[in-house]
Amino acid sequence: MSLLAIGINHQTASVELREKVAFTPEKINQALMDACVKAGLNEVVILSTCNRTEVYVSGTDDHQAVLKWLAEFHQLHAGELMDCHYYHNDLDAIRHLMRVASGLDSLVLGEPQILGQMKSAFSIAKTQGTVAARLQHIFEQVFAAAKKVRSETAIGANPVSVAYAAVSLSKRIFADLEGAVALLIGAGKTIELVARHLKEQGVNRIIIANRTLDRAEKVVAELGGEAILLSDIPARLHEVDIVISSTASQLPILGKGAVESALKKRRHKPVFMVDIAVPRDIEPEVGELDDVYLYSIDDLQDTIKENLKSREEAAREADIIIENAIEQYLASQRELDAVHAVKAYRQKAEELRDEETARALRLLEKGDDPQKVIRVLARNLTNKLLHPPTTGMKKAGIEGKKELLEWARDLFEIHWHDPE
Repeated sequence: MSLLAIGINHQTASVELREKVAFTPEKINQALMDACVKAGLNEVVILSTCNRTEVYVSGTDDHQAVLKWLAEFHQLHAGELMDCHYYHNDLDAIRHLMRVASGLDSLVLGEPQILGQMKSAFSIAKTQGTVAARLQHIFEQVFAAAKKVRSETAIGANPVSVAYAAVSLSKRIFADLEGAVALLIGAGKTIELVARHLKEQGVNRIIIANRTLDRAEKVVAELGGEAILLSDIPARLHEVDIVISSTASQLPILGKGAVESALKKRRHKPVFMVDIAVPRDIEPEVGELDDVYLYSIDDLQDTIKENLKSREEAAREADIIIENAIEQYLASQRELDAVHAVKAYRQKAEELRDEETARALRLLEKGDDPQKVIRVLARNLTNKLLHPPTTGMKKAGIEGKKELLEWARDLFEIHWHDPE
């Protein structure tokens, strides 16, 4: 099969290293082509999120070569990834893909965003031309299994996500969120979820800051609030009690100096901040300031654990669904193998038919008796079709391979009585 899944995630690597290995949307296309050229890969899909970077490859099981390429692309030494990477081959790789797509391997068990992220990664690779028949078939099976997990278990019944965990953590700082002002930096799906959860918790005033105003205004139009540009943040920061950031920026958006100025205007009223971006949007030094409670995505894990219990049983049910999906995949592969065998046998039979038909037509053109020609055609065709299986059955009998004879009995639908 030669399928390989290799990567790092929140369980194996620090946020600092994940930042270095993350692929920005602008670099994904380049990375896909670079992997094919420099690592000699035929089919490749790259998934890069806040919590994981994974490369899925068909046609090789040389994980060291792919790891070397991953390090070189990000200008790292391979040794930096050696102790924190993982890889899976063949069926284990498919099982891993299904678990990831179903949210069973996420920081938040069962979080729904990962399936959309994986579909997007697959779509980008397909558009770029780095997906062929093998990965196409595998990802179809993966998405079908994830859909079944979502529809047949309670894995996504409760609103547990990174966004939900960030909002839950804010309740530890502010007993009453109704009077709090929240600044959300970014306007992607995660920020939309944060805004929804904040609304549900009673936060009435939400400011959405984004690089482009139109995207922020779309979020505001649906959920309410105020849209501003990233450049407006320093002037508005003193107004907010909660800051939650999630963008794809490669550089920090919020620095220590801007926060210090805001704190002076707030007369040191505390500010709660959660940076759920990779790379980070808020300079780590901001956490050193008094009256600032800064949490990174890794800090959310304790809060997340408290919300997992209701999903643990659903996860066990999901694992059963995935194992059944693996069996179905194996069955489809066996069926595909049978199709290839049938096609090859039919092609051989058709070649024999054409050969004997051509011989019969030549005899008819010479004026031979048509009845005799037809009998010869039928006899020759029958003998040539029967020769390989009859020779095989005789050999099986000589070698005492009764199971092959039983298989032949079923295959050809024939019956005989074994001698006493």
